[in-house]
Amino acid sequence: MRNIVTPGELIAPAPVMVKNAYIEGGKTYSKVLGMYDGAGRGIIPLEGAWCPTPEDTVVGMISEVKNKVYVADLSYFGRSLIVPGKYDEYNFSEGDIIAAKIKDVESRRTVILKEAELLEGGTLIRVKPKKVLRIIGKKDTMISQIAALTKTQIVVGMNGIIWLRGGNLALATEAIFRVEREAHTSGLTETIKLFLETKSV
Repeated sequence: MRNIVTPGELIAPAPVMVKNAYIEGGKTYSKVLGMYDGAGRGIIPLEGAWCPTPEDTVVGMISEVKNKVYVADLSYFGRSLIVPGKYDEYNFSEGDIIAAKIKDVESRRTVILKEAELLEGGTLIRVKPKKVLRIIGKKDTMISQIAALTKTQIVVGMNGIIWLRGGNLALATEAIFRVEREAHTSGLTETIKLFLETKSV
C-alpha cells in the first residue's frame, strides 16, 4: 500500500537508499511530496518540474525543420532536436506530432531525441509531468486498463503530453484527468477500473 509522504518526513528509522529521499542522522527522509510504497522502491513525486532522463518516452510537435535537423516542442521543457543518423529515414513536417525517446540531455534546455515516430491523427492532452508515473501505473497497469476499456490508442510522454486516438476518447480523457486529480489516493487502479466499467455499460 502506498502512503503520501511530505518533504522532510521520516520514511525509515535506518539508512535506506531510496530515490527522492535523503539520509540524515542514520535515518531516511523524503525529499519531496509523493507516494511511497514502503518497500524501498522509491518515492514517486506528485509535484515539481519534469527532469529529462535518457530513455524517457516523450510526445511533442515538430516546430522547425532546418538542414535535415528537426526541432520538437516538448511543452514543459526547452527545445529538443532530432538529428538523423546514417540509417535514419525521418520525413517530418512542421506541425507533425511525434513520439520519441531521449537519447541525451545536452544542457538544461536542450535534449537530443532518437527513435522518433509519427503519431497520425488523434488528439493531445496535457497533465502535470510529475503525475505521469501514476497515470502509467506499476507495470503499465493503469494506462493499459484505460486503453483496453475505452478501446483507445494511448501514448504517454514523460513530459506530460499524452496522445490519444480512436475508441471512446472522451471517457479515456476523463479517466486520465481523474487519475491526475486523485494521484495521492490508494487503491486508485481498482477505482478507475470500476469507473470505466460503469461508464462503458
